[in-house]
Amino acid sequence: MENWSKNAKISRKTLAETAHSTYNLHRTFNYINIKKEFNMHAHIPKRRHLCLLLLLFFTFTCLSPGISAQAASVKTPTASGSVTYGNSLVTLDVSNSSEGYCMVKYTGQNPTIRVQISKSGIETYTYTLNSSGNYEVFPFSEGSGSYTIKVFENISGNQYSQAFSQTVSVQLSSELTPFLYPNQFCNYSAASAAAPLADQLTQGAANELGKVAAIYDWVVDNISYDYNLAATVSSGYLPNVDNILATKKGICFDYAALMTSMLRMENVPTKLVVGYSGSVYHAWISVYTRESGWIDNVIYFDGNTWKLMDPTFASNGKRSSEIMAYIGNGSNYRQRFSY
Repeated sequence: MENWSKNAKISRKTLAETAHSTYNLHRTFNYINIKKEFNMHAHIPKRRHLCLLLLLFFTFTCLSPGISAQAASVKTPTASGSVTYGNSLVTLDVSNSSEGYCMVKYTGQNPTIRVQISKSGIETYTYTLNSSGNYEVFPFSEGSGSYTIKVFENISGNQYSQAFSQTVSVQLSSELTPFLYPNQFCNYSAASAAAPLADQLTQGAANELGKVAAIYDWVVDNISYDYNLAATVSSGYLPNVDNILATKKGICFDYAALMTSMLRMENVPTKLVVGYSGSVYHAWISVYTRESGWIDNVIYFDGNTWKLMDPTFASNGKRSSEIMAYIGNGSNYRQRFSY
């Protein structure tokens, strides 16, 4: 029997309770004025003009990095059953652990279930597991290594009894894979309404940071803060991406989940991170680009507003002193959980 103390409360509650009132957009983007380029050749005869247009179209759609003629393929977790552990209450499927996730299913009668995933030397991640008998996805966020997955049933109050425990060895195919799939915190599928929207918003993006900017702009311009939900939200709250889009409302956690989900749909490795800046709890989003690797804190919540860093710093893989000051150093930002 374990006493479920405060440190076992899921970090999403803190995210959900964080206040958010206004949006402060901080962005500087450089766009190519294609129209101007076309006008420079207005004197060219029609046939040659048509050839030029076709050439430019081919160049932009086929050769520009980050642009695809087809919609991005949404990655879907599967419980294939090739590697499983379990008992009469719990089934753990780690068939695709190399892709950065496991899937857990509870078939007992207890309505309040917790999952803990721990790695030696790393803070334990605690989640709520549904009791519907369906699999849920949980990430291996801390890279390759040995993980212990435990499932607990609630007895009363903060008292829990361990129902299952299994240690597994995880060897990721890439450090990026856990942040390309949906999970409990950013739960979506190829059928989600957010998928075609993400494709539409990022259609003209030249690279990963262009996608970040396009999705960020749309979310902060179209989703309103839900003060009623913020005042009544309880521990265990999980965002619903399609519901956020349908209602055009959400709390801090919803904003982060929607942006993370849409970026992953576009094959941009994205972390939803929670932690501290000094003693203040923060949420931020980190993305991976081919030019710069992981860019921490590219979208972050400062306790009042969502903010976007100037994405031009990552051009040519360079980080400016301005951006380094913007995101702070290790003493300013301390990550606690990464989803």
